[in-house]
Amino acid sequence: MKVIIMAGGKGTRFWPKSKARKPKQFLALLGKETLIQQTYRRYREFLPEEDLYVVTATCYLPLLLEQLPELHADQIILEPEQRDTAPCIALTALHFLRENCDDVLVTTPSDQYIGDVPKLKEALDKAAEVARQGNLIVTLGVRPTRPETGYGYMEYEEELSYGRAYPVKRFIEKPSFDKAVELLKHSCMLWNSGIFIWKPSTICFYMEQLQPQMWKTLIQSGSSLNEVYPLMPKLSVDYAIMEQADSMFTIPVDFVWDDIGTWSSLPRFHDLDEERNVIQGEVSLLSSTGNIILSDKKTLILGVHDLIVVSTNEGLLVCHKPFEQYIKNVLAENGERE
Repeated sequence: MKVIIMAGGKGTRFWPKSKARKPKQFLALLGKETLIQQTYRRYREFLPEEDLYVVTATCYLPLLLEQLPELHADQIILEPEQRDTAPCIALTALHFLRENCDDVLVTTPSDQYIGDVPKLKEALDKAAEVARQGNLIVTLGVRPTRPETGYGYMEYEEELSYGRAYPVKRFIEKPSFDKAVELLKHSCMLWNSGIFIWKPSTICFYMEQLQPQMWKTLIQSGSSLNEVYPLMPKLSVDYAIMEQADSMFTIPVDFVWDDIGTWSSLPRFHDLDEERNVIQGEVSLLSSTGNIILSDKKTLILGVHDLIVVSTNEGLLVCHKPFEQYIKNVLAENGERE
């Protein structure tokens, strides 16, 4: 079993801390180590160093080597440009197939929190046993603990398959709050963790079946990969494969898991003051509750509630919490590149 840490995203929802030239996976948002360092150490607890790989965009190679200097060149897979998770995983599969390696791969994001490493290992061992038995895709499904609108959901069949996993019945896109409340009432409902367990040949099988043009372009690219790859469609692997595949299985897990996807995820990991504020930096507040305030300079916050205020030398974000979902789109509309 090999772990592939996907670290090519731009993390624009964490603007202005996360910028295109230094995205969130290379930031220390949950402690002293950066998210990618924490992810690497987590899997290193139960896998040898040589079985850990990182796939990232070429422009992030200097950052990667600075933060994970223990990585060897053959453990780094470079994308010429970030094109979302479907091209990223396809490129990874092609890399291993060309090395005549069809060992089980764990493709995982670099920006998650997992609170119980032994339980993670146990679940991955079960998933790998299933994945080895054919063109089968296995994902870790997390038992929901709250009505979360920022995650995708999965419903699974009640009968075990292959002695270890449950067939996935359907995927559900990120729901409204009311819909999320309803989903919690279903006993066979899970959060989609985005951690997938499958062989390179399985990835090849489904790419040929569901994304034939993308796969054909990749395998024929050869030395022209740098010219061809930026033309790839920006597709998530969930949309490109998972929602269409006919052999999807899940291992339900109950360890503490979180996707560090937005500013609103921080209160789950940081101490709150008496008024439920998250504060980082030299910040003074009066009559203000439920805010997330991070500032690189002296900041005074008076009489406001449920705001996100992030101030750096390169930008200032002020928004009510429900509006953070628009950060990515507004930045794109305004041509944010750096």
